[in-house]
Amino acid sequence: MTKSRISLEDFSKIEVKIGTVRSAERVPETDKLLRLTVDFGEDSGPRQIISGIAVYVPETESLIGRQLAFVTNLEPRTIRGLESDGMLFAVGSGESFAFLAPDREVSPGTSAH
Repeated sequence: MTKSRISLEDFSKIEVKIGTVRSAERVPETDKLLRLTVDFGEDSGPRQIISGIAVYVPETESLIGRQLAFVTNLEPRTIRGLESDGMLFAVGSGESFAFLAPDREVSPGTSAH
């Protein structure tokens, strides 16, 4: 099966930034969803991001303070009545699931190049 390709111009439209997770909690009455509050160093303050990663994060407290990669220029979406203003950038599934993260601390809002 051949994957479709996008142009470099289309790829350059995707904004990936590093955010620092300030809070993380399970979304009630769901098995997969976590509600993250993420600091991107923006004047408007932290963003709320809803992500279906609960199965990979048995203890939500382990995310607090972590710096992770997020797509930050998607249109906000409502998931289970909660607005999500971004998307966690991760790879794999099951045993191969992994977060994408810088190998050292960077300023919140640092862009991926």
